Amino acid sequence: MVHRGIASLALGLGLCFLLLSHFDAQFFLIHFYESLIYLAIVLMLFYFEDRWAYMMGIVAPAVWIALTAAWDGIPGVAHQIWLAFHPANAFFPTSFLTTLAVVLSLALIVSCAVRWRREFTGLQKGWSTFLISLAIVGVYYAVLVLWILRWPPTVA
Repeated sequence: MVHRGIASLALGLGLCFLLLSHFDAQFFLIHFYESLIYLAIVLMLFYFEDRWAYMMGIVAPAVWIALTAAWDGIPGVAHQIWLAFHPANAFFPTSFLTTLAVVLSLALIVSCAVRWRREFTGLQKGWSTFLISLAIVGVYYAVLVLWILRWPPTVA
């Protein structure tokens, strides 16, 4: 596989979400579902569908970061990052993995954008690839948001 770095970042993100499903067992299926899109990116790279893998590698983490910021707000994300650097906290594993997922997401966006620019600039397929990828990721995360909103409340 030529794109080991991008595949490693995508696998790292998928692993972060799978580990989050372990530490946040109440949302196991949701975190498992979040990890699937990064497995799809790796499979697209494996089957030499680089154009789609790069664009999904740009769009999917960007939408996840935007949803996380919209859900918790910017102060909530900053608090989550702050908790990641304080191991005495009970929520340290989830905060650490969430922070790691944000860092890996930003790295995936940058590396996919660099590869996209190097290999596909000038082929006149940028906008169509972007819009189709955005539609796929939009449907993917719309299912996730609806799933979370319909999630039964926990009984304390």
